[in-house]
Amino acid sequence: MRTENGQVVRLEDYKPSPYLIPETRLDFQLDPHETLVTATLKLERSEGASVDAPLELDGEELRLETLKIDGCDVPASGYEQHPDGLTITCLPASRTFELVIRTRIAPALNKALMGLYVSNGVFCTQCEAEGFRRITYFLDRPDVLSVYTVRIEADRKIAPLLLSNGNPVSKGELENGRHFAVWQDPFPKPSYLFALVAGDLGVLRDSFETASGRTVELGIYVEHGKEARATYAMDALKRSMRWDEKRFGREYDLDVFNIVAVSDFNAGAMENKGLNVFNDKYVLADADTATDVDFANIEAIIAHEYFHNWTGNRITCRDWFQLCLKEGLTVFRDHEFSADERSRAVKRIAEVRALRSHQFPEDQGPLAHPVRPRRYREINNFYTATVYEKGSEVVRMLQTILGDALFRAGMDLYFERHDGQAVTIEDFLKAFEDVSECDLGQFSLWYHQAGTPSVTVSSRYDARAATFTVELEQSVPPTPSENRKRLMHIPLSFGLVGPDGSDLPYRSAEGASVENGVIHLRKRHHTVTFTGVEARPVLSINRGFSAPIALSTQSRVEDRLFLARHDSDPFSRWQALTSLFNDALIAASKAVRGGKKPVFTEDLLTLAVNLATDASLEEAFRALVLTVPAEADIAREIGRDIDPDAIHAARMALLRSIAESGRDVFRSLYDNMRTQAPFSPDAASAGRRALRSTLLEFIAVGERSPRLAKQQFDEADNMTERAGALTVLAQHFYDTQEGRSALIAFEERYRDNPLVLDKWFQLQAMVPAHETVLNVRKLMRHGHFSMANPNRVRALIGTFSMANQTGFHAADGEGYRLVAETVTELDRQNPQVAARLATAFRSWRSLEKGRRELARSTLAELSSRKSLSRDLADIVERTLA
Repeated sequence: MRTENGQVVRLEDYKPSPYLIPETRLDFQLDPHETLVTATLKLERSEGASVDAPLELDGEELRLETLKIDGCDVPASGYEQHPDGLTITCLPASRTFELVIRTRIAPALNKALMGLYVSNGVFCTQCEAEGFRRITYFLDRPDVLSVYTVRIEADRKIAPLLLSNGNPVSKGELENGRHFAVWQDPFPKPSYLFALVAGDLGVLRDSFETASGRTVELGIYVEHGKEARATYAMDALKRSMRWDEKRFGREYDLDVFNIVAVSDFNAGAMENKGLNVFNDKYVLADADTATDVDFANIEAIIAHEYFHNWTGNRITCRDWFQLCLKEGLTVFRDHEFSADERSRAVKRIAEVRALRSHQFPEDQGPLAHPVRPRRYREINNFYTATVYEKGSEVVRMLQTILGDALFRAGMDLYFERHDGQAVTIEDFLKAFEDVSECDLGQFSLWYHQAGTPSVTVSSRYDARAATFTVELEQSVPPTPSENRKRLMHIPLSFGLVGPDGSDLPYRSAEGASVENGVIHLRKRHHTVTFTGVEARPVLSINRGFSAPIALSTQSRVEDRLFLARHDSDPFSRWQALTSLFNDALIAASKAVRGGKKPVFTEDLLTLAVNLATDASLEEAFRALVLTVPAEADIAREIGRDIDPDAIHAARMALLRSIAESGRDVFRSLYDNMRTQAPFSPDAASAGRRALRSTLLEFIAVGERSPRLAKQQFDEADNMTERAGALTVLAQHFYDTQEGRSALIAFEERYRDNPLVLDKWFQLQAMVPAHETVLNVRKLMRHGHFSMANPNRVRALIGTFSMANQTGFHAADGEGYRLVAETVTELDRQNPQVAARLATAFRSWRSLEKGRRELARSTLAELSSRKSLSRDLADIVERTLA
């Protein structure tokens, strides 16, 4: 299963390991520059494995000092070291034996942040996907499960805190100011779930009583002085634990659960068994430093990593091709948690917006791959929106198809049948087939085929016969390496909306499978005829986004306006308005390119204003319906020959038109959304602030004045309103005195808070101006910018390349050159982050000719460099292919 030298690994080549490691004992003598790691492994030859089979261990950047089998040194002729591991050929004939490996590593020099490294003086590990091989030689693959006992020794002054997976066993003092701690995890786990943290940190403590009455000690470890900012994370953790007991019957299984927040981390967080390691961005929050979005993200990611305890840890992946089995399933679980904790409708819309912004472009470009990939060259490049977000959508469809009761029964059987195992997608689906007696063979194509299916829908009503006929057609576009596609099972939730806005009843549905408000589309063409329909309905289809598809409805504008006003499904109301916005913006961008002034219909503008001011709707939903599609969303809808400058001009024209239409009501509504109550991150309060921030942009754009935004910035008593005002100033009034002074004041206030300063970098990277490229280069020389910190790089360069369409796609190609230069420099120390940044080029083929050629030549130049890591080379080559 190795990926050394960038060789392609294929699903069909999977073979079980000839050796297993039932028990692992690790001893760490911690030192920043020279840590000694002693691994004592109980090896067991697999059933049927040849006695002559060599032991192939993975290992990178390790200095081997000792190698013993059953207490005897292995002779030099009995093993071979190579850059990617260790091959041992001198093995005993007995089925079990003990292997002792002693290695030295240098955590302080580990800038890739994989394996054991040092972050702000704290020893920390990140082992997923293949980081454990940077700690010791091992069978670093997810199907090798072992029970770990870990002894950690360190200088008490440097590291008074010594943590690892599982439960604490013992601790004690040693000579010369050193001390030790021993941890044991009784549950077998793969090496990617190993964790160690040692350093000097503060802690917020609490406890949780499980459904069976056990007490679990909880701890969140952060930098000293920041403990109070972990309060919301602790509350989210306890709510997550209770929710998983009630919703899925899953109780926590250890005596302790610890979270550690560090500032240098390549991802959001890691679910190591009993010891979650987090990017501090997703732990620390209070009213002054975190927005409502930050609070919601903390809640979701705390839940996500906790839910992995069962979907990922207790049951793990047989191989990395099954990554969606833990990630997609757990994303579904955290989405359901957030929906129950907040607003289900608002949460669902947010999920779909994210899916369309990140996963749909992935499906439509050169990096497209199935939810379960069939091959990879670098597994780190497959931690993608397809695996996570589309993987979650597949699980959601399964629930829609089976219904809540059978879905829960299938999950229960899955947990019962596979606890303590490393399994596959087939194992997962089999549990649902067994409880439901359904054949999920066609449905499983969602895991095996890349691409976003397209569904075209038309309808007609026969008043005399009281019938309503719906015609559907599905297709799946070709993707790299997949030209011919098989037909999918697509569940489409629907309603027939009558003249009064309520769903019309019907006597029967003929011609297709229709069950419990869901049309099951399994063929290329489907015709469904509903009988007993006494009035002409408007079809509301794919309610709640029941399937992740590109939907084309041959419906009248009047019908979409009607659905936006009256549909009982909140998602469909939002979708109807969004589709109208998209059509208007596509037409407006064409007008701009043709030298004409964009014009928008009064019906559309009035509808947007009316929905925003409808007090019967929750404020968070009103903020969403009033949010004009982002420039990247419009580009995706246009599809090809994209001119980002024309799209920006079209979007600004629509913003101004809505602002003018709502001039008489937006200001009073804005004032009414203000509250004197103390800040609270609850959903209702966050919704009011979201609507207020949305209205602020329209008021400022309509008045063409920064005055109100600057006033809100100066008077704000929380980060949500302060950052919201600064966003308006940066986006629309960057060159004004008010805009400049607000940015200076924000930097001065938060210069010693790295997470908040990330917002300052981020806002400037989003400015839609030609000089933004030069300003980003200037900010890279700022004293607080560091290429060694992934959060800071993502805030500045990631935001510029992913969220600033006019800046990154500047017509002179300077945006492309900036990102290519940054990626090249970053690749030398952190290939994972470099590769992620390079995905910004994935849609280059859809650009207009001039930009397309500039992007292609930049990628070609990048590809020609011989020193690229395999992470970055993999992305660049696939993007160019």
